[in-house]
Amino acid sequence: MRMLVPVSVFAAFVVTAAAPAARTPAVPQAAQIEAGKALYDTQKCRTCHMIGGVGSKASSALDGVGSKLTAADMKLWLTDPDAMTAKLKTKPKVKMKKVTLKDPDVDALVAYLMSLKK
Repeated sequence: MRMLVPVSVFAAFVVTAAAPAARTPAVPQAAQIEAGKALYDTQKCRTCHMIGGVGSKASSALDGVGSKLTAADMKLWLTDPDAMTAKLKTKPKVKMKKVTLKDPDVDALVAYLMSLKK
């Protein structure tokens, strides 16, 4: 019986210690979203796209895109637009150009675009 008390205390400690990490959502940090927003500007994405009425109507507006696509599909649009276009039934009128950025920058751009929800 003496052994049960220390074991149960230890088990409660382990569960309590693990609980905060389990509750932490896998949501991009605000800094990553801001970095992605800056990349959207520096990469001149608004040459073809529009957000909030600012930019070009040459290609699709990105308002609410975070509610329409998964992060994986968004990343594929940026890194391999031909593969993403091949998945579509209706092809876009303007061909998406491949983004040549390092992975952390692509992730930041994806985080920003995924934050655009309706």
